Amino acid sequence: MSDFLFNEFDKVSAKQWKQKIQVDLQGADYNETLLWQSPEGIDVKPFYHKDYFDTSFPPIPGHPDHWCIAQSIFIDDEVIANKLVLDAIDRGAESIYFTSTAVFNMERLFQKFPFGKVSIHFNFQFLKEDFIVKLIRFLSELSAGQEGNNASVYYNIDILGNFARGGNWFYNLKKDHEILEKIVLAHPSEAIIRTDTTIYQNAGANIVQQLAYALAHTNEYLNYFCSEEYGNNSNGKYKNFKVNFKLAIGSNYFFEIAKIRALRKLYAALASEYKVEETCHIHITPSKRNKTLYDYNVNMLRTTTECMSAILGGANTLSNLPYDALYHKSNEFGERISRNQLLILKTESYFDSVANPSDGSYYIESLTHDLAEKALVLFKDIEKNGGFLQQLKNGSVQKKIMESAEKEQRLFDAGKLVLVGTNKYQNEPDIRKDDLELYPFVKRNPRKTAIQPIIEKRLSEKLEQDRLSNE
Repeated sequence: MSDFLFNEFDKVSAKQWKQKIQVDLQGADYNETLLWQSPEGIDVKPFYHKDYFDTSFPPIPGHPDHWCIAQSIFIDDEVIANKLVLDAIDRGAESIYFTSTAVFNMERLFQKFPFGKVSIHFNFQFLKEDFIVKLIRFLSELSAGQEGNNASVYYNIDILGNFARGGNWFYNLKKDHEILEKIVLAHPSEAIIRTDTTIYQNAGANIVQQLAYALAHTNEYLNYFCSEEYGNNSNGKYKNFKVNFKLAIGSNYFFEIAKIRALRKLYAALASEYKVEETCHIHITPSKRNKTLYDYNVNMLRTTTECMSAILGGANTLSNLPYDALYHKSNEFGERISRNQLLILKTESYFDSVANPSDGSYYIESLTHDLAEKALVLFKDIEKNGGFLQQLKNGSVQKKIMESAEKEQRLFDAGKLVLVGTNKYQNEPDIRKDDLELYPFVKRNPRKTAIQPIIEKRLSEKLEQDRLSNE
């Protein structure tokens, strides 16, 4: 029926659309009026048409059929953490993201945990081989005893990300790599390694930089474990090598959708060169960079649209950011609201009903291609100049991110980049000084580091500090 109806109308070419637009502009210049350029240097057209594309769009490698709602839990007291975990699962969480700064009691933490139904992600802020190996064995044995329900676990060790974020290795370059290799070799089928790119986005890198740094960051691991040059993949011992990604999603709705898709394409191309699995698991969380202290309820609107981008782009796992995470300690209300945002998207807004709704969208397909192409050029330049680790050591990566961040900051300061309630439409009676449980600004901790750390910083920090001082 629909095909019959469409056959009643003549096809309209891109040229005809453009001619009609130019007539409606009544003499205004088409390029100056309707074309705009993104911070990544991508020219965005007022409309997209199939005439712009020579071939059909290839499928995105590894695009998931569904996505999981993840609840973030900090491990301090294992008994309390266990209660929070079971409550979150009872209220709709499908995955748990544990953060730990020290070793913990495994038996207490995983008491009554429903392995096989809920996946597990770790964020270790330490590197201890004996403990991690013991944890892998513990979870394998414990989950196998639940009627064959093996746990889906992502251990997410990222020694290079820790180096970029903190400026130092856990121990030193050699020992960190040796520990990581021992863990990977002992458990080759487990998801051990992660590339955490959230630091680049939250520090102010543009989308092309985020993609290129994600690829170059990952290439350091692939080169170490899987390159024929070093012989580490002899006898196929790393043939099941896996890399997980963690991304932060900003407010540029369609660009962020395309960013995730472009990352999958880029990683597949890179992995194919090393003859390893070309699909990857992507864990996504909203950015902190555009979140605000004042008019904080707007943060819920920001995180909702960012989570929508994550879903449409192809997230495997999605952790939301509570609206009050900047200034409040973890609390039941904030966590419940953030989780319910995802539950509404999944169960009431039907964002889980179509596996790949972005597939075939001319605009998104074009952005995906352009972002991937530009990121690949930057990636090749990084590799040509010594690789990602070398560029971290000489400060090139930090410098490029700072330049991008300063450009974005100038737009915010000039009011061209708007955060509602902060640099525009301020609610003057809004008082925050007496409600700060956490310090919401960049923390200064002078110490000796091997490299200049990459520092996360929100756009509104200076403005908020000025407002606080005048309350």
